[in-house]
Amino acid sequence: MVHFALLDWVWMILFLALMIGCGVLFYRLGKRSESDFFLAGRGLPWWLPATSVYATHTATDTPMWVTGVIYKHGLTGIWYTFFAAWCAISAFVSTRIFRRSLAYTQAEWQSLRFSGLGSELLRGWIAGWQVFMNMFILGWVGIAMGKVCHYAFGWPLWVGLIVFSSVCAIYVLAAGYWGVVMADFQQGVIAFAAILIVSVWGLIAAGGPVEIVHKLTESGQAWRLNPFHFSGWFSGDFPIAWFLTMMFIALIGGFGMGTSIDWYTEAQRIQSARTVRDASYSIWWGTALVVMRNSIWAAAILGFFVLFPDIQKASDYELGWFRIGFEYLPAGMVGFFFSAIIAIHLSTIASQLNLGALYATRDIYHHYVNPEASEKRLIWVGRISTFMILVGSFIFGLMMEEITKWLIFALWIMAAGVWLPNILQVIWWRFNAWSYLASWIANLGLSWLVVWVLPAFGIIPELPDYLQFWVLILLTAIIYLPITFMTKAENMDHLVKFYVMSRPIGFWGPVRREAEKRGLLEKIINIK
Repeated sequence: MVHFALLDWVWMILFLALMIGCGVLFYRLGKRSESDFFLAGRGLPWWLPATSVYATHTATDTPMWVTGVIYKHGLTGIWYTFFAAWCAISAFVSTRIFRRSLAYTQAEWQSLRFSGLGSELLRGWIAGWQVFMNMFILGWVGIAMGKVCHYAFGWPLWVGLIVFSSVCAIYVLAAGYWGVVMADFQQGVIAFAAILIVSVWGLIAAGGPVEIVHKLTESGQAWRLNPFHFSGWFSGDFPIAWFLTMMFIALIGGFGMGTSIDWYTEAQRIQSARTVRDASYSIWWGTALVVMRNSIWAAAILGFFVLFPDIQKASDYELGWFRIGFEYLPAGMVGFFFSAIIAIHLSTIASQLNLGALYATRDIYHHYVNPEASEKRLIWVGRISTFMILVGSFIFGLMMEEITKWLIFALWIMAAGVWLPNILQVIWWRFNAWSYLASWIANLGLSWLVVWVLPAFGIIPELPDYLQFWVLILLTAIIYLPITFMTKAENMDHLVKFYVMSRPIGFWGPVRREAEKRGLLEKIINIK
């Protein structure tokens, strides 16, 4: 059990007051328009959305799953986090394409890229999926906080799940995205400072870098220091085939729109930036901070392994980084550490609440239910949607136990079948709305069949992660590629309009020639 000194309580109270104060301070800006409530008026300099990207992707569950893969695989496990590299490429490819549009969300962007009934169905599907997905993400982030509070204070899981997310909802409901992004800046600074302090403290507690290397070598665990210690080409816990799969996914994925989780958060930051250049810089630097954070954590977890080398259960060793802070920091600093945990938690909760509400408001209510809604009504719908997503997240959170297992499934496997379509929609003119919609529906069903259902009934063996990924890519492609050629291409007028606006890269020859024929290409070249 963790016991707070007076200074510890002061740290926590001051931080919570600061975060709630963001809602009060920026309430006036958030209520001006739908654009302000969800995109901060599209006028942010690059460093604000960059900090928000970093803060959002630093959640309560993040040190748990990073700890999980490093504790189990040693430094080789750092490659699990390399999926963030797609953002570095995306910053100068799909980020620019997306920011040149005025779409609020990717679902809205689909109606600019595609046309007709397929476009409308796709927009509704993506919007509904993102409302669900944000509740799902909030659920596992929330239960991660519940586990931390249970370990530290003995609270029931539901207390940590509900209390701090509800506090966060105060400033999100009040100020919308203005509250989110300004709080993210403060939370990002606090979180990075805490990550650095606690990680260095953990290294010192384990005896320092030299002693850690000595103890690992002495115990026959020196392989943990090697980031390229693979278990074989196709066998063991971490085969080379899995490493190559992750490298391929990360490097090629940047030419499209990421995964079914990450891109949507990035997309909101991209559209809140004041220029295309600001949008690109925000994604690039936000990603750089994420990579730096992962490296710092990895070093600290090696120290934790030296201190506690025999933990067998994943749900126990996932708490490693938190244990370093609670068990080794001096009195007075523990409160700062817990405040940083709250900051880490709130930054993600706030982003996902506002993002989920954006899809519910802009793409469902405003587009399908009430296209003539006033700005005032849309802001209130946004607040109601925020509250509903918060309640839904509590239900999902209580269903989860192991953070690493859910994250790997959601990040890699459940996104596998739509990974290539995410690229094709950007680089290939012939790819249409029916193809993309088919890939989503097919992958959703196939991922559960391949990963959970068929192995449970003994119909197929339980496949390693990398094989699941390639099997799902292949099976889904067998469905959506024939549909691509069996259905008509998108309307050429619509494609030319999209091409002029977005200037996509890749295989757009017929559309480019049509733009040249219409005398529109010169306009494309002269736009800076």
